[in-house]
Amino acid sequence: MMDKERRAILQASAIGAAMAGVNSFLPHALAHNASTSGNSMHDRSITDLSRSLSEGKITSRQLVDEALAAINDPNGEGKPSFIKVHAEKAKLAADAIDAKRKQGHKLPVLAGIPISVKDLFDEAGETTLGGSTVLIGQPAATKDSVVVQRLREAGAIIIGRTNTVEFAYTGLGINPHYGTPKNIFDRATGRIPGGSTSGGAISVTDGMAAGAIGTDTGGSLRIPAALNGLVGFKPTQRRVTLDGVMPLSTSFDSAGPIGWTVEDCILLDSGIADQKLAAPKSLALKNLRFAVPQVYFQNDLSPEVANAFHAALSKLSAAGAKIVELPMAEFEMTPTINPKGMITASEAYAWHRKFLKDGADKYDPRVLARIKTGEIILAADYVDLQTLRRQFIRNVNAAAAGYDAMLMPTTPDIAPPIAEVIKDDETYYRINGRMLRNPSAVNIFDGCALSVPCHEAGNAPVGLMIAGIQNQDQHILAVGRSVESVVGPSRRR
Repeated sequence: MMDKERRAILQASAIGAAMAGVNSFLPHALAHNASTSGNSMHDRSITDLSRSLSEGKITSRQLVDEALAAINDPNGEGKPSFIKVHAEKAKLAADAIDAKRKQGHKLPVLAGIPISVKDLFDEAGETTLGGSTVLIGQPAATKDSVVVQRLREAGAIIIGRTNTVEFAYTGLGINPHYGTPKNIFDRATGRIPGGSTSGGAISVTDGMAAGAIGTDTGGSLRIPAALNGLVGFKPTQRRVTLDGVMPLSTSFDSAGPIGWTVEDCILLDSGIADQKLAAPKSLALKNLRFAVPQVYFQNDLSPEVANAFHAALSKLSAAGAKIVELPMAEFEMTPTINPKGMITASEAYAWHRKFLKDGADKYDPRVLARIKTGEIILAADYVDLQTLRRQFIRNVNAAAAGYDAMLMPTTPDIAPPIAEVIKDDETYYRINGRMLRNPSAVNIFDGCALSVPCHEAGNAPVGLMIAGIQNQDQHILAVGRSVESVVGPSRRR
């Protein structure tokens, strides 16, 4: 269907929804509509797609062809969302999966589902670029990263490698080398996708993949999920192996999924995790007790985020959950544990220094400035900060005891326009700091966290963060499934 016709239908749909006063009109409908785009993956959960595959209602090849059509749509966001597309490999893999199904083989849930992976994960025969031009010409990986290997073993089809902030080093999603995919909300303005897993999030919102795998060092899964009305999950760091994943910060890096639903993230996490945990059971909200920190996370929230966050708390309370608002003053120490990103910069510089000798001019200047901060940090200061961090983790663990999860806004702001973010360095770094503020705290206390949508349908997407301490992954996923059913915008099933 031509773009003009699509816009006309979507505008009519929007008007009709508003006139009817219903809230089933999705916030991203201004950009896409599943029934008119002909894309089976648009706003459909992986569970739903897997069921349709097993029942023969769709084929894996159909999903792959639809994903590739969305990627290649000249009016879409495919070009800035992907560094590399595996078109032919994906088709062959889909055909093989379809053949097995026809033969009656019982296949895993992820079998035949197109999944995108961030351009930090090694794939055999591909050079991992990290969203940069610095590594062009470097040797290709000789084997898959363990995460990619596990996805293939589960039957998932790697549709391509998604764009990221250069070397995953900001939370905004801006990439001057390969372009910046636009947020699903308010495409006419052109808002940031959030980062660093920018292409991964947009690959899902635009039906270019059913789910995405990315990394999270300070919010890089949860920020783009929150800003685009998706679900993002940052697991406990050691839960998912980082073998074959380009590092940013060895202290804070973790790998996890982005999807339409908590269930999607559960399935993807199960596919890539070191620990094969049983599927979390649903929990009754009336039995859940939530801590809501009053300090730090709620400082200077934008009106859109504050309204959505407090409305979500009210919905949970009305559903029977116990909401306990308390200072949790331990979090006031958060900025002192990794001041100005000193731990991150130290570890990033250690990895990048060999490339900086001859290739510094190829880096995004704003990323380069953050990496080079690590050049002047003393080893003694680094050791002291790590000691402070260990005490901080103990303090947070004690404060969180007795609660099923902590609740806070994922980001303090909705997605700002790209033009505003890149107008000067001061604005860029200020907005980046705000986007990273809340989610990075979880990386610092080595926790796990979900971001689930909590805005009203039709409004700018806002994420509610459901956080727990380390190794509570299964419980947080179960809690998230219950919370999602209450706080999220109504979804077309």
